Amino acid sequence: MLNWSNIQFVNPEAFVLLLLLPAVGFWYYKKRKDYYATIKMSSLQSLAGVRSWRGRLRSLLPFLRILSGIALVIALARPQEVLKEEDITSEGIDISLVMDLSSSMLAQDFKPDRLEASKKVAADFVDKRPYDRIGLSVFAGEAFTQCPLTTDHRILKEFLAGLRCGILQDGTAIGMGLATAVNRLKDSEAKSKVVILLTDGVNNAGYVKPRTAAEIAREFDVKVYTIGVGSTKDALTPVSRRSDGQYIFGMARVEIDEVLLKEIAEMTGGQYFRATSMQALERIYEVIDQMEKTEIEVTTVRRYTEEFHKFALLGLLFLVLELILNYTILRTIP
Repeated sequence: MLNWSNIQFVNPEAFVLLLLLPAVGFWYYKKRKDYYATIKMSSLQSLAGVRSWRGRLRSLLPFLRILSGIALVIALARPQEVLKEEDITSEGIDISLVMDLSSSMLAQDFKPDRLEASKKVAADFVDKRPYDRIGLSVFAGEAFTQCPLTTDHRILKEFLAGLRCGILQDGTAIGMGLATAVNRLKDSEAKSKVVILLTDGVNNAGYVKPRTAAEIAREFDVKVYTIGVGSTKDALTPVSRRSDGQYIFGMARVEIDEVLLKEIAEMTGGQYFRATSMQALERIYEVIDQMEKTEIEVTTVRRYTEEFHKFALLGLLFLVLELILNYTILRTIP
């Protein structure tokens, strides 16, 4: 099977010959009576509507010749399949995204809520880093690695899209989330190791203190960028939960431990950002994207495989099939 998205034509001007096909078809239509003998009969009424299977098949013969012409023209255009290989010769950057999944991330001061807005912006950030290994850790009252460091960003984005609140015990274990990400980065040999930690609350759970996790990150040369997500006003936030699992929303004050997040960033050589809107969050990721750049040497090797012979063979096949049918089972009386 050909991958048409990777096909290029060396002689595209050959496609001009396709314009001749309608002219040849018109000429064939005008001259067809010269090829068939006529029989004069007093009346053809008794033969009205009578058509054999051979007659029906014979009407398809011109289409075989048309298909043959199209295939041969494509062969003349000389299609080639381009096979591109990219060899990355530098180490690049390893990045771990750490996402808060506490119930407060369902607050609706972002549209549709903080979690969905954060997922979208994070996915856009991943698209801008095609050569970096990126992982994903999540936390609420506990933490775990959702996706290890990988260059398969399609899989990473699928994990990111599937995040939802309620899969972990509720709470905000910032230290646990950071420690989980650092554990994945500590043995990395990349030139730069980065954690982007996003939260909307105050640390109130977990057995690893945030400052302890920050000290561990500093020990392993992991830079931490922290992002506080939430408006500066009250927000419509989950305040309780029904027995069926549905959240009950009410207006609540936005509380983010900005002092702690700034301290974590400063301890590790990173930076703290506050996102009060979707647009602000997008700008923050753009700033981080620009700050964490390294030169990557990419060697691109292009290989071509000739595919014209397939179309030439197909054209000849249609032509031979048309000739065989025309002079055997679909032959007419001279």
